[in-house]
Amino acid sequence: MPEGFSTMSIVKLPDFEALTFDCYGTLIDWERGIVVALRPWLERHGIGIDDERLLTLYSESEPRQEALTPGRSYPGILKAVFAGIADTLKVDVTSAEMETFSRSVRNWPAFPDVPEALRYLKAHYRLFIISNVDRESFAHSNAKLDVEFDAIITAQDVGSYKPDLRNFEFALRRLQEMGIERTRVLHVAQSLFHDHEPAKSMGLQTVWVNRRAGKVGTGATPAPDSDVRPDIVVEDLAGLAAMHRAQSS
Repeated sequence: MPEGFSTMSIVKLPDFEALTFDCYGTLIDWERGIVVALRPWLERHGIGIDDERLLTLYSESEPRQEALTPGRSYPGILKAVFAGIADTLKVDVTSAEMETFSRSVRNWPAFPDVPEALRYLKAHYRLFIISNVDRESFAHSNAKLDVEFDAIITAQDVGSYKPDLRNFEFALRRLQEMGIERTRVLHVAQSLFHDHEPAKSMGLQTVWVNRRAGKVGTGATPAPDSDVRPDIVVEDLAGLAAMHRAQSS
């Protein structure tokens, strides 16, 4: 948690009409998915780094690739990320290995608390996805989430990757077309870098799902550039559902 950060907030969950969600890291356990996908390759080459070091390497490579090639599909980004990690470690990687990793998103698991929490929240909000992937990759993940979203906005739709503000501008236009003003939108995400920093800069209120509570470092996401302050902090989506129940009673 950022130094000096307070979880005290005057934000009341029942005041909002729509929840916009990041997916990977928030709803889908992408850190577990990344490690499971890359660990066999490391072991084949005798590379003895731990999971946190691997995730840090990922966090250093992915945003750079997304900024350099914003129009590239997410599978293409993953190939470039893998190549970057391999280059840093001075280890060979084949095109077949990169292709396999690029399709590994479909195997990344949902966090266990997510389906039930989403079903609860769906009864009280309109739910939206703002995700840094392509539609085909998200379709595999969506099947694990067990809820129908009101709209799905991917990097493929926008032509850029978060934290680019264009992704949020695109989403807010879509919501406004559906009659939902930004003051009635609450953004829910794990990554301070990809989500909270840009969302707060646009005046959105946010919920930090701090999936890495108790862990050192920022894992597969870079640290934010500023001292960003989310409005609400929970450790999982079940905590958000429980908070809504308490505020609605």
